[in-house]
Amino acid sequence: MIKSPRTFDLEERTATFGEMVILFCKSLMQTPLSLPLITQLLRASTSVGANYMEANGASSKRDFLNKIFICKNEAQESKHWLRMLAVMFPEKKDDIRELWKEAQELTLIFQKITSNIRHGNVET
Repeated sequence: MIKSPRTFDLEERTATFGEMVILFCKSLMQTPLSLPLITQLLRASTSVGANYMEANGASSKRDFLNKIFICKNEAQESKHWLRMLAVMFPEKKDDIRELWKEAQELTLIFQKITSNIRHGNVET
């Protein structure tokens, strides 16, 4: 598994997360049972970065908040699919754990952003 360097540039970090998940999924055996889980993980994890890009181009505070909230939800959903894949591919648990940790950190970051905006602690 390729480990990404720690970065505080969320645009880069969310893109790197999606890239790491793509590389991970390419390493998995695709069967009729695993393919739906792999597909769901790919959709959720790559959506985090796409929605973050949309948030950066938001036309209003409300639109920005909505996109950031979607980022948080997609990161959370990624954790769910990683958990399901850990059951299907127990030999990949170490790689899955690293991806899960990054998804958790992204979830917490986006939660903090939404919380700060809702409480008026951030200018957008």
